[in-house]
Amino acid sequence: MKLFNLTRRRLLQAGGFISVSTLLPGVSLARPAPASGRPADCLDSFIALAADGKVTAFNGHVDLGTGVRTALAQYVADALDVPFSAITMILGDTALTPDQGPTIASATLQVTAVPLRQAASQLRQLLVQLAARVMNVPVSQLDTDAGWVIDRQHPERRLSYGQLAQDKDTHLPLNTAVTLNAARRYVGKSIARVDIPAKVSGELTWVHDMRVPDMLHGRVIRPPYGGADSSAPLGYSLVAVDKSSIAHLPGIVKVVVVNDFVGVVAGREEQAIAAMYALKVSWKPWSGLPALGLDQLHDTLASCEKTPRVLRDDRGTDIALKKRHVAVDADYVWPYQLHASIGPSCALADVRDGQATIWSGTQNPHDLRKDIALLLDLNAAVVDVKRMEASGCYGRNCADDVAADAALLSQATGRPVRVQLMREQEAAWEPKGSGQLIRVSGGLDRLMNISCYELRTCYPSNNATTLPLILTRKVANKPVVQSMGDRTAIPLYRFPHIRTICEDAAPLVRASWMRGVSALPNVFAHESWMDEIAWHAGRDPVDMRMDYLDDPRAITMINHLKNMSQWKKGPSHHHPRQEGDWLHGRGFAWARYIHSQFPGFGAAWAAWVCDLRVNRKTGEIRLDKIFVCHDCGQMVNPDGVRHQVHGNIIQCASRVLKEFVTFDASGTTSLEWGSYPLLRFDELPDVEIALLDYPDEPAMGAGESASVPGAAAIANALFDATGLRFRAPPFTPERVLRALQGGKV
Repeated sequence: MKLFNLTRRRLLQAGGFISVSTLLPGVSLARPAPASGRPADCLDSFIALAADGKVTAFNGHVDLGTGVRTALAQYVADALDVPFSAITMILGDTALTPDQGPTIASATLQVTAVPLRQAASQLRQLLVQLAARVMNVPVSQLDTDAGWVIDRQHPERRLSYGQLAQDKDTHLPLNTAVTLNAARRYVGKSIARVDIPAKVSGELTWVHDMRVPDMLHGRVIRPPYGGADSSAPLGYSLVAVDKSSIAHLPGIVKVVVVNDFVGVVAGREEQAIAAMYALKVSWKPWSGLPALGLDQLHDTLASCEKTPRVLRDDRGTDIALKKRHVAVDADYVWPYQLHASIGPSCALADVRDGQATIWSGTQNPHDLRKDIALLLDLNAAVVDVKRMEASGCYGRNCADDVAADAALLSQATGRPVRVQLMREQEAAWEPKGSGQLIRVSGGLDRLMNISCYELRTCYPSNNATTLPLILTRKVANKPVVQSMGDRTAIPLYRFPHIRTICEDAAPLVRASWMRGVSALPNVFAHESWMDEIAWHAGRDPVDMRMDYLDDPRAITMINHLKNMSQWKKGPSHHHPRQEGDWLHGRGFAWARYIHSQFPGFGAAWAAWVCDLRVNRKTGEIRLDKIFVCHDCGQMVNPDGVRHQVHGNIIQCASRVLKEFVTFDASGTTSLEWGSYPLLRFDELPDVEIALLDYPDEPAMGAGESASVPGAAAIANALFDATGLRFRAPPFTPERVLRALQGGKV
């Protein structure tokens, strides 16, 4: 093959260089990183092309085990038209990536991938324009293919991207109006995940395995109010620390006390653990948590202080409520739950010479950077958070807290310090998935049509401050009321009259977002109520829903699910089926996940059909089969989507059947696996998944949406089996049996 002869002089004569490679690791930066991260309006914040044709792409989000690192690389490879193997993705490194916020709401492919694709397409466009000048041909005569610019009339005349790339930073503005390159060599294909080989072969991947020279080990001692929030005297509760109580132990380097922050540093990890347990610390007594048990949570949430926020209020709703022919009112209660990461959170910090490097499993690297800077009295520009893989969290666990712990201990000792929480510390202090109370009023008119729907949802706030900031008094321990209970709070049905009110409340315990945030409980209420209203109307529950739907994607998805599950028409529980002690039931629910600040925007659609059995003598539930149809628009990596949907199904089933946090007046008491059971392998249902592909539609993300209808589908199947409405997960055998025996549901 004859290549086009390109000299440096000819390239200069053609009008310049194409390169953003100064952002590559190990290369001196042309500009210092700003405190807020790489600017989000520059080409070189997202894409780098080296002289060897290799491409490095940057995204401010991280991969939480979803495979998004692979999907983003697929996007870049097609937008730039280079081989997939040429792409290296850098995620969430605060020195190298733009600040695109925390990795939440299934928004990476839907939102933060967009400027990355724009940058790759813009760079391809610039390469073609430069090649046209070098070759002295019109741009319209050139094509690209796998990292080459080719003269279509003379295919032997071609220039590699590497030939066009030179070591000069152009620092161009990002062209957000650029047409995205339409090549689909990789997008839509099930490319093998790029992160798996290193994990299988034992290469350094996990933050727990990170080691640096001269490293010490730290452990922390928390106040005895595990998981308490602003009601506890955090920051002012420490009475005394007896440092002499561990003077006899070997390897102790330092005991660090800053107001309520207490930590020990030792030469070896087991020495730090021994010191943590032996150190004599006394705290002020406190037992101020409200009653948060499963049978008390409804009343606690109903009576807590709230600020109503009206999301929608159709004219005539009050009149419609008064004129209901059939009134259907119900309260739904969602419990507090753990993220329950299989490994306790871990971090490593090196704070020396006025700079800080933090290795963390955070999902919020840029926010954590700001917190560490505040904690250590440093400028954020000298704090670098290097994001590494960590135990899955499905939301926010203690990763930020332990990173701040390590930073404080490293600053105090002047050496790198690794800190790993103990299991009981992780369970006690991780920000819980918040409890929620949803109160629905609605009903049917005389023609048995739905006439009105009112929903009030109370979701105590969930943006827990990084704990060491509170313990050291860098941030006051005050209640912060946020607007977070409105995810998918407005029903996606065409009802004549709708009123939706979000009742914002201060946290009752330390809480943060968890998969589905407030959407899963809100949809639990929507779809349970729809099933109940269909029963009152004597209607098939799917047909009843379809009468009030005008979303064509939802209608297509539901029809597909009906076919794959062989749905049989008829009202729920009209032909109860029993085999021995087992009652059989089938339930349906669907949702589109509406996320982010109200009014938010839609992510993927999902619909469930759940087949289950209930033992009438023991209350045990067995999930026999779950059918799920899922529509996330364009599927960048179909296998990745399927894996995410499957994970959503299993975790949601575990949350609905088993999971709830226990508390006493002083804090969390679910401190080990025995007190927080999860769904076991021998309890897993058979799962059948249908993925609807819309390759020409935007990608909607697949990290959360499939879980959102799950609780309602299971509850509706329980009604079909038993004739009883279950409105408060988890549906444990004890609670189910109590209901079957005539007790409280």
